[in-house]
Amino acid sequence: MKCSVGSVGRVLVIRLEDGDVLHECVERAAKENGIVRGAVLALGGADQGSRMVVGPRDGRSETIEPMLAQLDGESELAAVGTLFPDENGEPSLHMHASAGRDGRSVTGCVRAGVKVWLIQEVVVIEILGTSSMRVKDPRTGFHLLEP
Repeated sequence: MKCSVGSVGRVLVIRLEDGDVLHECVERAAKENGIVRGAVLALGGADQGSRMVVGPRDGRSETIEPMLAQLDGESELAAVGTLFPDENGEPSLHMHASAGRDGRSVTGCVRAGVKVWLIQEVVVIEILGTSSMRVKDPRTGFHLLEP
């Protein structure tokens, strides 16, 4: 386990609108407001055709191949994530969401492109006092959090 300690700073309250792409808008809003680290919550609608990474095809394989799922219709979405800078200092959102429609759900990472249906409400809680960042892991290719 690796750990660092920080404190809470500002809070961004964001309303995303129809057609916005969740991760792109959160990263842009964070950058525009000088927030590089934070905890992120999202709630609202996900549009038909939105895509999520839903797991590795074989998690123990030498090369990790992501599996993608596409939403068949407009769905309700709840998500939680973290925002930390990448190796270039840019805010990078890692967020998992569950999107449901008519008793069926898809859960995964929003990075593949979750588009807003009508609205989504997003809250970004800034984390201060830590130098945590995402660093590319040569074995997996993932950008892993280094506290």
